Amino acid sequence: MIPSPIHKVLLAMRQHGVRCLLMGGQACVLYGAAEFSRDTDLAILAEKENLEALCRALADLQAETIAVPPLEKRFLDRGHAVHFRCAHPEALRLRIDIMSRMRGIESFTTMWQRRTTFDLPSGLSVEAMSLPDLVQAKKTQRDKDWPMIRRLLEANYFENQRQPTPQRIDFWLRELRTVPLLIETAASFSSRAAELQAERPLLKFALVGGVEELESALYLEQKQEQALDRQYWLPLRAELEALRRERIAKTSDEPPPFS
Repeated sequence: MIPSPIHKVLLAMRQHGVRCLLMGGQACVLYGAAEFSRDTDLAILAEKENLEALCRALADLQAETIAVPPLEKRFLDRGHAVHFRCAHPEALRLRIDIMSRMRGIESFTTMWQRRTTFDLPSGLSVEAMSLPDLVQAKKTQRDKDWPMIRRLLEANYFENQRQPTPQRIDFWLRELRTVPLLIETAASFSSRAAELQAERPLLKFALVGGVEELESALYLEQKQEQALDRQYWLPLRAELEALRRERIAKTSDEPPPFS
């Protein structure tokens, strides 16, 4: 269930025609892998008209930036997140994180084309990031994101295992992180699992039912992805630190009030 403050944010985005996709914890809730989150994470089209619509929605929510960088296309295009805090009574203190580009995910236009639409009980329709894109977005250096990836895949598998389309089979073989389910899927679709070994080598252990080997390979796979994420964020973190120093220097140069 979407909490009412987050519903208020999503409604504001819809009312102002902001082209955005729900991601993060609230998207996980919609996909059946519950995650408690008081934030709203949105992927957004970083184009002039859409950013202007976003600004109008944020104004309605009485939202202000709470950290660097500011809301500018150049920062969104680089992969930065822009953070806001709402002051509207119906979304008081709610944080909104905006991004446009993420590691390993194609352009927003492509994300939009493969989005999932959810109809909430309130009657509001919500556009969310597709499950494969959401899984990729969760492949971060934070340990807490990896159990959520596992739960997202488990929920999708149990919901659709009786309708194993080629797209779903490939998704499960590429992404499942639950050892018994990965072994089961590899046994059921062994030819395709063998074909995908070049892309995901640990499938060789799934095909022979090697539980311990598969557990070790999944752990190594996670660590490799976390290292890639740390490397991806290194230059971005350096840019943020430079922006923070610039802001501090600018503030210190300003005359005190009533001087």
